[in-house]
Amino acid sequence: MDHTEMFSLAGKVAAVVGGGGVLAGEMAMGLAGAGADVAILDFNPAGADARADAVRALGRRAIGIPGDATKKPDLEAALARILAEFGRIDILINAAGINSGTPFLEITEEEWHKILDVDLTSVFLACQVFGKAMVESGRGGSIINISSVSSGPPLSKVFTYAVSKGGVNQVTQFLAREWAPNRVRVNAIVPGFFPAEQNRKLLTPERTAAILGHTPMGRFGEARELVGAVVFLASEKAAGFVTGAILRVDGGFLAMTI
Repeated sequence: MDHTEMFSLAGKVAAVVGGGGVLAGEMAMGLAGAGADVAILDFNPAGADARADAVRALGRRAIGIPGDATKKPDLEAALARILAEFGRIDILINAAGINSGTPFLEITEEEWHKILDVDLTSVFLACQVFGKAMVESGRGGSIINISSVSSGPPLSKVFTYAVSKGGVNQVTQFLAREWAPNRVRVNAIVPGFFPAEQNRKLLTPERTAAILGHTPMGRFGEARELVGAVVFLASEKAAGFVTGAILRVDGGFLAMTI
């Protein structure tokens, strides 16, 4: 088997939750580049449609689906549309996310629940909806959850976000155990620091210096540098024995102490 065949996703259909964003959008493009057809799910209809247009420009089929990833009926409607358009679902990327730098004693219940809903409950619900379809298909599938270096040990300034990402790791490993007999592989990617909409406001000069000083590679990641990990985990030929993995793409951040 040559490398092209090993990493090919030809004939596969992927759903990317939060695919209108910078990082998840790049992941969607990477899946399409490997041969998958892609459904872009996003709260922002314009963002979903724009990314679907970009995927179609690569010669793959794509649809943009607006919806709220924290609402199970929206996810069920998205799955129904994907099955109607493409006839199957093989890959799920859970990448919806928001963040906040609110000090702990100032976090309101409203903010707490909003971040947990978007960053953790969406993963739980999408795994229920799309994972069930993968289990029942008999073909298996690949679920890739997007965690964070804040999942443990936790980072300063992002309390609720860190809690949610610790939960994402737990969901990932629990489901990996439960669905392994069904050939549904469940893994997580732990990105390091990739400047995007949700974290740019937290990157003060002082925090940027601290982050880069703690990153052996001495720089931020670029969105395209997540694509290899995504395509690897999505490919049954390349990663057929990989499940329950928490894969770091962080420039060495979590390997650093002093």
